[in-house]
Amino acid sequence: MSHDVTPHGDSPFRSEPSERDQAPQYVLPLVVRIEKAAPPARTDALETAARAVLVMLGDERSLGDGEWAQVMRDWQDARIRKVVRRARGAEWRRAEALPGITVTGKSAEVRVFPPVPLDGWPKDLVKLQVSGTDLDDPEPPVEADPGAPVLWLNPDLDMSAGKTMAQAGHGAQLAWWELSDEERMTWRDAGFPLAVRSADPGHWSELTASGLPLVRDAGFTEIAPGLTVAVEGGSRFCPLPRERQQ
Repeated sequence: MSHDVTPHGDSPFRSEPSERDQAPQYVLPLVVRIEKAAPPARTDALETAARAVLVMLGDERSLGDGEWAQVMRDWQDARIRKVVRRARGAEWRRAEALPGITVTGKSAEVRVFPPVPLDGWPKDLVKLQVSGTDLDDPEPPVEADPGAPVLWLNPDLDMSAGKTMAQAGHGAQLAWWELSDEERMTWRDAGFPLAVRSADPGHWSELTASGLPLVRDAGFTEIAPGLTVAVEGGSRFCPLPRERQQ
């Protein structure tokens, strides 16, 4: 039976009303750099966005009495929202000047910022486009490393790269919530290795019935409410359950 895994027992992704809706609502902004002449590969962008969420969660400024700690707590006590926008050239340079963290992959650059109120985006971010994040993989992704967690995508969904980056970030956050402090730090010190892959239809059915953490999107943008990501643990890093063999 599929289920959501959250730190407070109720899902921050479900479409049904919950206590989370009564709290002030925040969004985690992410900006992906997409230069016309050299766009990143899609899978690398997805993985870099997922790592960016983890880097923000594990940053010293997000923990304890850090400067971002309170807003991070407020964000996680409400609906977990992430929005990915795109930038290039001068737009990217202005985004980099704002407080945040840039995470670099093989070809992708993603900057993550502390959560902001839904209607309180910085002006240099609010004018960036959400649409137009359609990316491709020049070559098929290699097989995922079994030592690192895999964020499996629902193969029945057709989502833009930006929407999929946000979903991968949700999956990474579910994994983070499930780990002990020691496991989190081990994963962080290794650079948050992970993979994002699209599941085959038959494999997806098995994943969603295996008791793994699942992202259930609330359906606010692009897609209807439903399951988007299954999170499978790695043998060396992020030791969550792996798919149970039937």
